[in-house]
Amino acid sequence: MTLLSNFGNKILPGAIILVMATLAYAQENLTPRQRQIERERQRLSSTDLEERRDALIKLRIMNHPDAARAAVAGLNDPEPMVRVAAAHALQALPGDEAVRLLAPLTTEKVEFVRREAASALGETRRRAAVATLSSMLADKEPDVRAAAIIALGKIGDESAVTPLVQVLSETNKKKREGEFIMRAAADSLGEIRSRAGAPILISVLSDESAAMDVRRAAARSLGLIGDPAAKPALQAAIATADPYLAEAARAALRRMRAAGN
Repeated sequence: MTLLSNFGNKILPGAIILVMATLAYAQENLTPRQRQIERERQRLSSTDLEERRDALIKLRIMNHPDAARAAVAGLNDPEPMVRVAAAHALQALPGDEAVRLLAPLTTEKVEFVRREAASALGETRRRAAVATLSSMLADKEPDVRAAAIIALGKIGDESAVTPLVQVLSETNKKKREGEFIMRAAADSLGEIRSRAGAPILISVLSDESAAMDVRRAAARSLGLIGDPAAKPALQAAIATADPYLAEAARAALRRMRAAGN
C-alpha cells in the first residue's frame, strides 16, 4: 500500500518524503568546506558564463581534492573560458589524475584552451605530463609551443631535456617566433638543471649570430646547471659588446664558483 503524507499543500508519497528528509539531514551535517563545495558545484549549472567561471575559481582557491573533483565537470563546458578555468582548478587532485583529465584539452581546436592546458599541466609538476607536453612542441601555434616548453621547465624532469634540445637545434622557424621559442627552451633547460642540456646551451651561447636574448638565457641556464665545461664559453661571453650578456656570464661564473664547480 502506498503511504501518503502531508507536505505543505501537497500530498507526496512517503518514499519521496523519506528521500527529501535524508537529503536535508545530509545537508545539515556537511562540514563548512563541503557546503561551500556543494554551493559552487550547483553554480556550475548556471546559464551565466561568468558565474560558472567564478565558481571554478573559488573551487581552485580551496585547493582541496574534493573541490578539484567538483571542478572536473567544467572541463566539458561549451565555453572555452570556463574549460580553461576548470583546467586550472584540478591541481589538488592526487597522483596523476589531473594529468589524465587535462590531456584531451591539449588537442582542442581552440588555441587558448591548448595553451592553458599546457600551463595547467606544468602546474601539476608531475613527470607523467612530460610526454603530453613534449608532443605539444609540434603544435602549429608558437604560443602553445612556448607554454609547453615553459611547463616542461616547471616540471623539471630530466626526460624533457631531449625534446628541449631539439627545439634549440631547429633552424627552420620564422625568426620572430624562433627567438621567443628558443629563449623559453634555454630557460627551461636551466630549470631542469641537467648537464645533458649543457652542450646545446654552450653552442647557443657561443653562436654570435644567435639572438642576444637567447644567448643571455643560455648563459643564465649554464650558471644554474653548473657544468665546468661551460666556463670557457662563459668567460668568452664576458668580453662581448652586449653588457647584459656579459653580466649574465659573470653571474653564471659566480654561481658556479659558489657551488664549487
